[in-house]
Amino acid sequence: MLSADVKTQIRTIYKEIAAALPNFRSRREQNYIVAEISKTLAGEYDKHRRIIVVEAGTGIGKSLAYILGSIPLALASKKKVCIATATVALQEQLLNKDLPFFSKQSGLNFTFGLVKGRQRYVCLSKLEMLIGGDDGTQMAMWQTKPDHNQVELLQGLLKDFHEGRWNGERDTLSQQLPDHLWQQIACDKHSCHRQLASHRHCPFHKAREDVDTWDVLIANHSLLFADLELGGGVILPDPEELYYVIDEAHHLPIVARDFSSAQATLRGAIDWLEKVGKTSAKLQNQLKSYNIIAPAQAMLDHINDLTSLLTSVAQYCDGQAAKFDNPERRIRFEHGKLPAALTMLAENLATASSSALKQFNKMLVLLNEAIKDGELPKHQSEQLLSETGFMLQRLENLQKLWKMMAKEDSAKGAPMARWVEHLVGKQSDYLFNVSPIEVGYMLETLLWEKAAGVVLCSATLRALNNFNHFTHQVGLSINDGSRYLAMDSPFDFQQNATLYLPKMRTEPTDDRYTDELAEQILTLIDGEMATLVLFASYWQMEKVADLVRSKIKSPLLIQGEASRQQLLQDHKQRCDNGEVSIIFGTGSFSEGLDLPGDYLTNLIITKLPFAVPTSPVEQAHAEYIKAKGGNPFLQLTIPDASRKLIQSCGRLLRKEEDYGRITILDRRLVTKRYGKSLLDALPPFRQVIE
Repeated sequence: MLSADVKTQIRTIYKEIAAALPNFRSRREQNYIVAEISKTLAGEYDKHRRIIVVEAGTGIGKSLAYILGSIPLALASKKKVCIATATVALQEQLLNKDLPFFSKQSGLNFTFGLVKGRQRYVCLSKLEMLIGGDDGTQMAMWQTKPDHNQVELLQGLLKDFHEGRWNGERDTLSQQLPDHLWQQIACDKHSCHRQLASHRHCPFHKAREDVDTWDVLIANHSLLFADLELGGGVILPDPEELYYVIDEAHHLPIVARDFSSAQATLRGAIDWLEKVGKTSAKLQNQLKSYNIIAPAQAMLDHINDLTSLLTSVAQYCDGQAAKFDNPERRIRFEHGKLPAALTMLAENLATASSSALKQFNKMLVLLNEAIKDGELPKHQSEQLLSETGFMLQRLENLQKLWKMMAKEDSAKGAPMARWVEHLVGKQSDYLFNVSPIEVGYMLETLLWEKAAGVVLCSATLRALNNFNHFTHQVGLSINDGSRYLAMDSPFDFQQNATLYLPKMRTEPTDDRYTDELAEQILTLIDGEMATLVLFASYWQMEKVADLVRSKIKSPLLIQGEASRQQLLQDHKQRCDNGEVSIIFGTGSFSEGLDLPGDYLTNLIITKLPFAVPTSPVEQAHAEYIKAKGGNPFLQLTIPDASRKLIQSCGRLLRKEEDYGRITILDRRLVTKRYGKSLLDALPPFRQVIE
């Protein structure tokens, strides 16, 4: 139950915040969200299911609501809060603005910080080794022969770290390193061991010490899943001691699905398995323990088995040339079922890769013992750790892929999506892929069952005015004890925005549609200062840009021709200078783009955001729904388009005083039966339909 003290504390803090913010408006919607979050997390509605799903429209003040609804209760209950977001922008806003402000105004004594994955930190040991001494060992560590500038750059980094000008995080580098260079000095879980003296004071381990002391942790969705996959409580605190606030929660199903998928090549794997064999032989030679002999020999046997099996799979694929003869060079196995010829090979690969991993881990235990006992010189031990760490990662991935490939699908749930792609390059190869179609069962086991409490929130979670699509995606149910709350934006949509559907000669399926788009856009931008045009595809955006560019005086700002940040900067600069500015963007510009006031008054949506099921996972999902007697278009495509269309329209009004026009150039909204439900799910704009 929510104690009277915590209730009073929340009310008092809200008043303090109201007094501190200029032009603050107390919103009934925000107050209600705060109360419902704190009651749900306190177990007032259901002691065993402390989960609340909140859709909070733009302008309500969602971040403040979940901060106020969770932190006072967490501190009183001796729990911690983890706020997980999908975007860096929101993490930075929480870290640099929202939480410092809340801390100051609330008077609560709590600490907070941003939790990052290992890959964001430098491994000092790797950095020192790459710079190297005069013994030449560093050359073996470089993936490609370095030039003098690269070595000098790394020397400067090490100097900056030791002299306190850099803290070892990639995000605080004054000059960004190319990816390939950073990957060679980044911390990784396999070769960066705390028990080694040279790793004890690494930036990553130092950062992890700080994490243990924080009351509120900010993370991204991927890090959240990395922790959950390890069982929880490894990177982040134990789920039982943690209130999770998952913001931008509409991304959760895709992130969970991608995190649970696996892929590996065949001939590429054979190449690096040969290197694993050489490393195993090297370990056997360099470690003095007799215990290394058996696992090293067993490892070589398993590598021979794996190589033989992978070669057999590659030969099978070589014989399927006709099936790969499609634009994607892909074979998707219908209903996730492998052909009989591959089933036995996949099972044997799952067994062999598991056995190889087991033996390799035994060797690594012996290597770590030898290092701890000081039996190996520092440069030698560091090199072996780095080498074996890289290989362990590859072996774990190979084992995950073939285990998932061989696993029998449950009759109760959706099958795995399984497919293979033909890679053409220097050497013909095949990339095998496997991915779950639905992840609800996994989220139930990893998170919903374990967490002390969960808040799932976003400005767009509903589709077609209900939560059904989202709950199915994440494994929740309307009747399972979870709470659901949808609070509409306080904006005056009727007064401030017009939704305009002009007459069109064509629909998007017509070949002449692109030409008509160009005509309409030229008319719609006439006399407008700040325009954003959203396209459903890159090719159509580029085709329309070619058609209109010569007919307008101002330059077009086109996604892909500069970074997103640069485009927005140029757009705002033009608007500030009183110049006409027009942005052309695709689907990724329909989310997280904040252009308040005069930075956007004219929004044009060219086409309803129907996802074409081109990815094998989407195709497999549609196939599964059909097999169950369902309609993929009505069950997947329409709800997904509804949510995306709401997001796209949400670009126009960002603040209460914003105004403008939204034009949708897709007549299917009025000519098709599903159009009315898509229109009804949009905010109540003033509608003009020709």
